[in-house]
Amino acid sequence: MPFPKKNAALILVGHGSTVNPDSSTPTLQHADAIRELGLFAEVQCAFWKEEPSMREVFCSVKSQTVYVVPNFISEGYFCQQVIPRELKLSGPITQREGKTAYYCDPVGIHPSMTKLLLHRADVVAQDVPRDQTTLIIVGHGTSLNENSRKAIQDQVKLISEGGYGFAEVLDAYMEEAPFVAKWHEMASSTNVVIVPFFIADGLHSFQDIPVLLGIESEITAAASQMDVFRENPHFMHGKQLYYSSAVGTDSLMPEVILDQVKDFDQKHGITNSVDSPADQSAPLPVGPFTMGQIKITPKDGKWLLHHLEDEGLESGLTYADSPSAARSIAMLDAAGNFRAIKTAPTLKRGWAIELTTEAQLRLALDFFYPGTLGFWDHHQNGTLKPIHLRETLGRQTGMYRFANGIKDEQAQQMVACDCDAKTKCLRRITWQLSDTQPLTELTAKKQPPSAAMPTEIPLLCVEACTHLVSSAREISKSNFSAAPAASPA
Repeated sequence: MPFPKKNAALILVGHGSTVNPDSSTPTLQHADAIRELGLFAEVQCAFWKEEPSMREVFCSVKSQTVYVVPNFISEGYFCQQVIPRELKLSGPITQREGKTAYYCDPVGIHPSMTKLLLHRADVVAQDVPRDQTTLIIVGHGTSLNENSRKAIQDQVKLISEGGYGFAEVLDAYMEEAPFVAKWHEMASSTNVVIVPFFIADGLHSFQDIPVLLGIESEITAAASQMDVFRENPHFMHGKQLYYSSAVGTDSLMPEVILDQVKDFDQKHGITNSVDSPADQSAPLPVGPFTMGQIKITPKDGKWLLHHLEDEGLESGLTYADSPSAARSIAMLDAAGNFRAIKTAPTLKRGWAIELTTEAQLRLALDFFYPGTLGFWDHHQNGTLKPIHLRETLGRQTGMYRFANGIKDEQAQQMVACDCDAKTKCLRRITWQLSDTQPLTELTAKKQPPSAAMPTEIPLLCVEACTHLVSSAREISKSNFSAAPAASPA
């Protein structure tokens, strides 16, 4: 199935973070770049720790054919267990709810990542002769995921044997030998270029590794809180050290993502598709309507969006005319704190967005409140399928596998507290505690919506989020710790 894929959707899956936007930023940027190419009918992102979540993203796409590409460095726990579990994928090709899902390999293991590594090295060390330079590719290093180390070692071999001209190419790791902290002992060249083999400039590549290298004496602020990445070169130990941003931030990454799609087609014999076009979305309300903390008003053939509490203050607001402004506005609250939960009642004020088409409006609303329009479509069509809390907790693996040990009364209180509309989340909960047990402590604002809501598109919750799963795990751990030890026989 060659490009373009006008009847197919692309879902790019990333890890995300609850602390800052640096983890998800490259994934979002690469999705934007691919969306602008017009190769797919739809391009969506999904995350483990941010919104839109992996559990919800399928409700957001209309296309019958869906390509899923993990924006991860290696094949490991997330690519082999978490993503298939959360997206309900049974293998490379899955039939799910009238859609065909194609599960591609993670971007980090594609051979074209070599081109990105070389590009990162050239960008950070311009005009530095390769034959006088040691290239070091750095990973995390852990006994829990051998595939992570293998991905780096494969790249070291490809570049070493590919005739790319470096004096030497080495691998190094944060937590196992050869340690990146010993870079100056490992490298024989005067010039040393270090490229982190990570998807994003997050905790490791931007904060931990610079300390290990000796560039910084202590952990600095997050990448998103600083104006520049790094000044190069650094003169240390008699060498010139050039430190690059993470390989996954490179502008060539969209090409790697598309290469994984092409390789999937070739490997599985996917040819031109005769799929029907994407399903039509439910119509938006005719007049002014609200969504969460946003007021949307048709005005002179355009759409005007602003904060509900800024009604009547239009002349004093900062205006924008692009859907992408919605993502920037929704990223941080008024105090500058990262909003990992976009449906938190913390959307900042003082802005207005004017859009000219309904397509722009829908994209902006999806940036403000990911997945909401898709959930509303299903709710209107009677096809919304909530997942009850016990089912969500029961399918957890790894460190979260104990989450279902929470007691019923504890779960009722947890949901009422952690999902509070005034302080935590504006979503209306559509799921129950279990198939037979409703949630009994929800306020009116957390109850499922009525069928007729002509002036509001409500924010719907179809499954407990990862934050709630984490809370359940902590409560379950407390239950286990408090349980009396078994008596000896």
